[in-house]
Amino acid sequence: MTDPASRLTELVDRHDIHQVMLRYARGLDRLDNALVRSCYWDDAIEDHGHFVGTPGDFIPWADGTTLRFAATQHAILNHFCDLQGDEAFCETYYHFSGVAADGPHFMSTGRYVDHFRKRDGEWRIANRVTIVEGVYDVPRAAFAPDPASAYTAEAPCQARRDRNDVSYHRPPVPRRPAG
Repeated sequence: MTDPASRLTELVDRHDIHQVMLRYARGLDRLDNALVRSCYWDDAIEDHGHFVGTPGDFIPWADGTTLRFAATQHAILNHFCDLQGDEAFCETYYHFSGVAADGPHFMSTGRYVDHFRKRDGEWRIANRVTIVEGVYDVPRAAFAPDPASAYTAEAPCQARRDRNDVSYHRPPVPRRPAG
């Protein structure tokens, strides 16, 4: 049986690695380059389908892909983490959706296969291979309301693709009921 202190360290390490994955997804969707960059060590290699290179080169490439859509969401799904001291080998399923201004929307599914390293108490991606397993055109819903129609000039949509997005507000401020 593992002693409680070792188990606690393992749980904290797993949590910290998972937080890197969540920061990565949020950073890509909000075009928060500093947040995405904080997920990688300087000497990391990102092997991401049509792109292979450093994090510094990957981030502007990813922004170019993101900006093709009116909105994007990177969902982090199943996450398996094989901890081996100050290294971890992880497989994380993802779901990407891109909302097109016109035409069909786009969806991609796959896995991030990562080598993490812990340096000076901090976990970051040391190397990544992204495996794209499916790409799909998604038709627009025939009877769904337009999300933008819920907002007016007096109460504009708070969704932003930068640090002005409502998710960065502390605390978030909801709209108030009319009347």
